[in-house]
Amino acid sequence: MVVLRGKRILCDIDGTLIDSTATVEQSWRTWANEYGVDYEVVREVCHGRRTEDTVAQFVAPHDLVAATARQLALQELADLDGVLELPGARRLLDALPHSYWAAVTSGPRSLMAARLAAARLPAPTLLIAAEDVSNGKPNPESYLKAAAALGVEARECLVVEDAPAGVGAGRAAGAQVLAVTTTHRAAELADADVVVTDLSCVSVKVTDGGVELLVTESR
Repeated sequence: MVVLRGKRILCDIDGTLIDSTATVEQSWRTWANEYGVDYEVVREVCHGRRTEDTVAQFVAPHDLVAATARQLALQELADLDGVLELPGARRLLDALPHSYWAAVTSGPRSLMAARLAAARLPAPTLLIAAEDVSNGKPNPESYLKAAAALGVEARECLVVEDAPAGVGAGRAAGAQVLAVTTTHRAAELADADVVVTDLSCVSVKVTDGGVELLVTESR
């Protein structure tokens, strides 16, 4: 058994707590078709990053604002019926006091709140979203901001992620990182301290000093 210890947990949402892959990829497929971009190339880089950062890779600077707005609109219009809790997510969150964790996402605040509600998962007291930072993942700004808001150093936190950009952000912030292979292969998440199939492989123990993640199966 592997044990990760920290004072607080900083958790990504899409692909980590909830499965919204079909919804996300359909919105990007529609956007790619509209803008004449190869969808398969977009799909390789869109997970775990802010919309504007992905869009900027494929359109001219003068089209960035309009193209980003269009993609965000497609996400807002997407059906939430297919958004589901990923295995182990509820058990993890139910075991944590509200002040012991924060959600840190590359998505917009309103959309992430709607997806958490659709999956019937508890809303975080602290949510750092795309509009709260100047630099998206893999830049560590979002994780540094979340840790500061919880009153701890990022290096004292445990980050839970599913995408290479998020793993990179957590590592750059100085945190230990647990990655789940829900959207990416284990080899793509090799920079994480521990890689597991999903959160059903993890249990939580709250201690006087913070929290422990007990990993029963790693990859």
